[in-house]
Amino acid sequence: MNELERCRVWIEAALEYSGGTHIYEDIVEAVIEGRMQLWPAKNSCWVTEITAFPRKKVLHVFLAGGELDEILEMHEYVVQWAIEQGCESMTLTGRKGWVKALKNKGWKSQLVLLEKRF
Repeated sequence: MNELERCRVWIEAALEYSGGTHIYEDIVEAVIEGRMQLWPAKNSCWVTEITAFPRKKVLHVFLAGGELDEILEMHEYVVQWAIEQGCESMTLTGRKGWVKALKNKGWKSQLVLLEKRF
């Protein structure tokens, strides 16, 4: 079993909060093509993507799922990798609970995401 398949349960659980933008197969395709990065751990994973804006490069945490303590333990490795890729910052879109979970890692709430469904 490959790492994507092993992490499938956490990826799919996190995708429940994505508003229907992606399904598991979309993540697999993006990781295989190198558009997203999978950060697997024993009981959790992150999926990130680099966004190159005209004036800066940002590592976006697209999703994270599994055991919170393990996810937080991976934080510094992901930050270091982002710096090595030339990223100036990281962003994350997720549930409000991430604000509290990442506060001690130097994250601040920057924007509010609003959605109108139709």
